[in-house]
Amino acid sequence: MKERKVNLGSAIIGGFVTLVIGLAVGLNWNGLVKQFGPYFGMKKVDTMSFDSLNEVYEQLVANYDGNIDKDKILEEAKRGLVNAAGDTYTYYLTRVEAKEFTKSLNGDVGVGVGIEIGKRDSWTKVLRTTPDNPARKAGILAGDIIYKVNGEDVSGLTSEEVANLVRGAAGTEVTVTVVRDNDELSFTMVREAINNVSAYIDYKGDVGVLTITRFDQDTGKLTRQLAEEAKNRGVKKIILDLRGNGGGYVNAAKDVLSLWIDGKLVAQQKSQDGVYNEKTYATRGQAILENMKTVVLVNGSSASAAEIVAGALQDYEKATLIGEKTYGKGSVQSLINLDGGEMLRVTIAKWYTPNGKNINGEGIEPDKKVERTFEQINKEIDPQLEAALKY
Repeated sequence: MKERKVNLGSAIIGGFVTLVIGLAVGLNWNGLVKQFGPYFGMKKVDTMSFDSLNEVYEQLVANYDGNIDKDKILEEAKRGLVNAAGDTYTYYLTRVEAKEFTKSLNGDVGVGVGIEIGKRDSWTKVLRTTPDNPARKAGILAGDIIYKVNGEDVSGLTSEEVANLVRGAAGTEVTVTVVRDNDELSFTMVREAINNVSAYIDYKGDVGVLTITRFDQDTGKLTRQLAEEAKNRGVKKIILDLRGNGGGYVNAAKDVLSLWIDGKLVAQQKSQDGVYNEKTYATRGQAILENMKTVVLVNGSSASAAEIVAGALQDYEKATLIGEKTYGKGSVQSLINLDGGEMLRVTIAKWYTPNGKNINGEGIEPDKKVERTFEQINKEIDPQLEAALKY
């Protein structure tokens, strides 16, 4: 009994000491991270004084002849702080924006008018309209420059910000003003739920045309099912269409590449300071298309994860690339959840193809260059697909 009492007393004392240490570490966690973080490969972060910013706010409130929305000021201050990094792919998202962004990555395109947009030549342009959706029915065309949304000039906004303005509740109206051949055209449409899966397949005789529109959480599984269907059907060639694919999850790209590449390196991600260094390998034992003749269609809107797929297939000579030079997004972003449902999307590294090339700002050159104009897109003329079928 005496021995058991001693052991119990020791356990109580030990537990109390552990609790005290835990509280001390918890209360001083930020300070400890700053002090010892660099020894464990963590980036040192210096504190910053915002006294001058408070001074601006105080003077604004004291002198402005009007009402001040404090929440709006704080929101824009956060946005401005992040934008000061000067990186196109690093930005702050409000609670509403973060919710919509997360939904799109999870495959929920949501409610809108059925247009895919992106920055081209410093303008937000329509890259394509999706079938059986309001934008195409209204007459919006690929190549149109989006100038206004509901009368608001959006020429200075990012493509993501423009997309958020176009989205809204089902059954509500939105007016999109575009510039086409120096003329302004306005289209008023009723928003509706958009049906746009991330991957689908069509057949041209014994050729399977596998189209991937984005890399979301379901893309890997869906693409594998389509690849198995094509294999069972006895196709002789796969045309992988990545045109207009702006990217998505790296893991989804890895899952798709695992259909052609067995266990090898498909991408490496490295930060400038060397703190972040991660290699991504294809999954072993899933390369059911390893020996399938494959052509990949790419264009200037094929970006990020789509370029990871195209670059790896080209490096390993698993496919021939046909089309136009890709967009050139060779950086990797991390999504950081903030208080109140807000989010920070921040560039953490650059990625490299298996042969060690970073394509940021350069893109990937196709093996065979074939152009397709916006006019041909709108008339559904596809010389790139025709070239791939003949290859």
